Amino acid sequence: LVRAGHSVARCTVERLMRELGIEGVIRGQRRRTTVPEPAAPRPPDLVNRRFTAQRPNQLWLADLTYVRTWSGWVYVAFVLDAYSRRIVGWQVANHMRTDLPLDALEMALWRQRIKKDADLIHHSDRGSQYVSIRYTERLAEVGASASVGSVADSYDNAMAEALNGTFKAELIEHQGPWRDFDEVERAVFQWVAWYNGERLHSALGYVPPDEYEREYWAQVEEAPQTA
Repeated sequence: LVRAGHSVARCTVERLMRELGIEGVIRGQRRRTTVPEPAAPRPPDLVNRRFTAQRPNQLWLADLTYVRTWSGWVYVAFVLDAYSRRIVGWQVANHMRTDLPLDALEMALWRQRIKKDADLIHHSDRGSQYVSIRYTERLAEVGASASVGSVADSYDNAMAEALNGTFKAELIEHQGPWRDFDEVERAVFQWVAWYNGERLHSALGYVPPDEYEREYWAQVEEAPQTA
């Protein structure tokens, strides 16, 4: 409403929603999808629950979630940029092997044009997929620093967990039930495009992630001219 030029108090919106019988989506409980690998080397926790960044591609958060369909479980991997809250990589599969989050990471690296010597921290939980040799070697190839939270502690990857909760509440639980993998994959593609390009984010001053990131790069381009 504010972006449309209407000055409306939050309490007024809440009252009108109650009168019209409208309520926001409610997040449900999350099923565990990543299993710790005790034998794998564990990178340090470089984030320590400080999910803040001063620019895009400074801190990425990664996690997996799940979708129940009539034909079986489907799993979704996301990579989220902490600065713009933008989903920079995602992938859908019918398994939880390392290929799933690795494909999401490859998408993020390609979309954000990350090739080497990246001043980037990649944070995840201690799931076996994220501490696997293939995954950690790929991060090392681009110069990204791997960061891993505590075992079985969702707060150590809270921003990624929050994205999963939003995804489940706004898409999966709201529009289900789901028939199969193909239906979920199409829906995820559409939801990510909407989430990045249209969904207003309170932490960004109620602008979409794409717009917030574009504003950053526009300011970077203008800086040398005004100096």
